[in-house]
Amino acid sequence: MPDPERPDGPGGYDPVGPRPHEAISPTGQGGAMDLALEEAESLEKDPGAGAPGEGRPSAAAGGRARSLWSDAWHQLRRNPVFIVSSLMILFLVVIAIWPQLIADGDPLQCDLSKSQQGSAPGHPFGYDTQGCDVYTRTVYGARASITVGVCATLGAALLGSALGGLAGFFGGWGDALLSRVADIFFGIPVILGGLVFLSVVTSTTVWPVVGFIVLLGWPQIARIARGSVITAREHDYVQAARALGAGNGRMLLRHVAPNAVAPVIVVATIALGTYIALEATLSFLGVGLRPPTVSWGIDISNAASQIRNAPHMLLYPAGALSLTVLAFIMLGDAVRDALDPKLR
Repeated sequence: MPDPERPDGPGGYDPVGPRPHEAISPTGQGGAMDLALEEAESLEKDPGAGAPGEGRPSAAAGGRARSLWSDAWHQLRRNPVFIVSSLMILFLVVIAIWPQLIADGDPLQCDLSKSQQGSAPGHPFGYDTQGCDVYTRTVYGARASITVGVCATLGAALLGSALGGLAGFFGGWGDALLSRVADIFFGIPVILGGLVFLSVVTSTTVWPVVGFIVLLGWPQIARIARGSVITAREHDYVQAARALGAGNGRMLLRHVAPNAVAPVIVVATIALGTYIALEATLSFLGVGLRPPTVSWGIDISNAASQIRNAPHMLLYPAGALSLTVLAFIMLGDAVRDALDPKLR
């Protein structure tokens, strides 16, 4: 019988709803909710009262879900390999820009009377064949190697990403043409190509070497970028943007490129160390950087014939080159592990 004090509507429906301390009536689906309003309010104020794990922040509860890049940075900050390699690279970049911070001598000032002498006060690495301070030349040699590595990597990454990304997104005859051109460059031996290309260049600056490395390095980046773009363009969000009328330029720049750039960054980071080693190899062969440019490859070439009489001439520039290449390869491995969820 209806309660005379409650203004029930037709069929027993109460337009006001249940009182604060009244249980909600059965749902008619085989279950009922007996939760009073005050109990619901107390449960809402106490997240720990729910099921296990409900008190943690999440995207549904108002927490911010981490993106790929923020999640990668979260992983990198806890990776000791990334920390050590980053500190090594930071040190190398600083001394490449300001070598005077740790070396106050002149790398081109030599004294033949001290030729091949060992360690001395103020000259911990000894002297080379020309009587130049090995320590000063080793410090100043970082500038040329870092400059070649960074500039060549940026050039190859930009050129390869642009060509590979466009070919992978649009496909067709442009994609086929790029693949065949890349195959031609892949068939050129790097050292032989350097001997032929750089032997006719008379410049003593780093730019001919940078240009040659970019010329032979972009196909690798282009192939990685092409495959990544082909994978990204098939995702649902790209198809949804296309269905909503987004143009090719907007889809490529706003949806495809940000989700396809991670493999390019990984490959470019590892390739930077390889390019530094390639510059040293070409300089060792006499076709890369040339005097009066100070380079680790030049110093290693000059010390190779005197390795028995004065091994210190070879040890320090070769050690600096090895540590630099190792630092960039370690950095690339750490970045790859952070950006590839399958490796976690």
